[in-house]
This record gives sequence, structure tokens and C-alpha cells, in this order.
Amino acid sequence: MPNTTICPFCQSDLIYENEGMMSCSQCFQEWEPASTVQEAAAGDGPLVVLDSNGNELQNGDSVIVIKDLPVKGMPRPVKAGTKVKNIRLTEGDHNIDCKIEGFGAMGLKSAFVRKA
Repeated sequence: MPNTTICPFCQSDLIYENEGMMSCSQCFQEWEPASTVQEAAAGDGPLVVLDSNGNELQNGDSVIVIKDLPVKGMPRPVKAGTKVKNIRLTEGDHNIDCKIEGFGAMGLKSAFVRKA
């Protein structure tokens, strides 16, 4: 039986089923068989980052740190109540890039800040 399914990420037809998931041998992506190209494209939409209170953050916002955050290699933590201006949102675990006075450039997790 010919394989009529294509990879929604790279459009390759070299895919296989692995433990109930579809896998692409070209780009190594995995997805559920019911997933469609539209669902894969929806993942490329705008980045949505929420603060600890559930408010949506935008690039350029100011946030306030809600708890003391230890910084590796620094003798003191970033104190709760520190205001961080002009944030940039990124993908990944630490989804806020910023510069904090006295500490320099660093990444923060949105779970430890609230919108100012």
C-alpha cells in the first residue's frame, strides 16, 4: 500500500508510524496522525507569553520581578520588586530577554515576573 501522507513540516513523503505517532525521516519531526498542515502552520503564529498573573506580555513592556532570583556567578540575587524595562520576548524556557541594571543582559522566565 503506497504511503499518501506527507510531513506537514518539510513536505517529505518519507514518513513512518512509530508507537502511534507519525515520524519524518527527513526532518525528524513527530506528530499525531490526526494533525494537519493547518495545525502545523498554526504553531508558527505570533508568540504569546503570559506573566505570573496571566496577563499577556509584549515586546517593549516593563515587568517587575516577583521573587528573589539567584544569578549564577553573582554574589547577590535579583531582588523581588526589581523593575525591568524594555523586554524582548523569545522562544524557549527563559522566554524574556532583558538587561537588568547591575547584572547585565539575561534571560528570565515569565512565571517570575508580573506586568508593570
